[in-house]
Amino acid sequence: MSTASTQMKSVNPAPLGLAGFALTTWLLSMINAGWFTGDSMNMVLACALAYGGTAQAIAGVMELPRGNTFGATAFLSYGAFWWSLALFVLFLHAKVPAAFIGWYLFLWGFFTFYMWLATFRSPRALQLVFLALWITFFLLATGEWTSSVALRVAGGYGGMLTALLAFYLSAATVLNETYGRMVLPIGDVQAVQPRVAMS
Repeated sequence: MSTASTQMKSVNPAPLGLAGFALTTWLLSMINAGWFTGDSMNMVLACALAYGGTAQAIAGVMELPRGNTFGATAFLSYGAFWWSLALFVLFLHAKVPAAFIGWYLFLWGFFTFYMWLATFRSPRALQLVFLALWITFFLLATGEWTSSVALRVAGGYGGMLTALLAFYLSAATVLNETYGRMVLPIGDVQAVQPRVAMS
């Protein structure tokens, strides 16, 4: 086996996928929380396509040869989420009733919930990302169903918490692997093993 091949297989795509997810989620969540109006949505869409969507999809594909079912499923799915959201906002938003949008968000919450169940043997930091995310999806879905501004704002703050947790796990994975020691704790004594943080 060549050195180049060995180096390629050793690359951990999790920090890339987590950062792409975190940054795009934070931008969208500031709008949901009421910090900015919908006029800011174009920047969210650009980021959703370029980073949240594409970078996460690349991370998911990189997980495939590593044999990581969870990481591949998560990154490819949430990458597709950002692409679907961007396409929806750009072309279909006015044609879809709020109740149906609520189902879209609820089903993403359902997916995230069972992915969260699959994190129970993973670092606490990863568990918290998925816990905060499924709660966020359910808040936003209920907000669409009830037309509740308060629930949408709560979903916005939930999304911001999710983004901060994902940023932390991304940073911890990079720093811990770079320095070969626990620079930022992630809540698991097995953190140095290969499958940490969806890797």
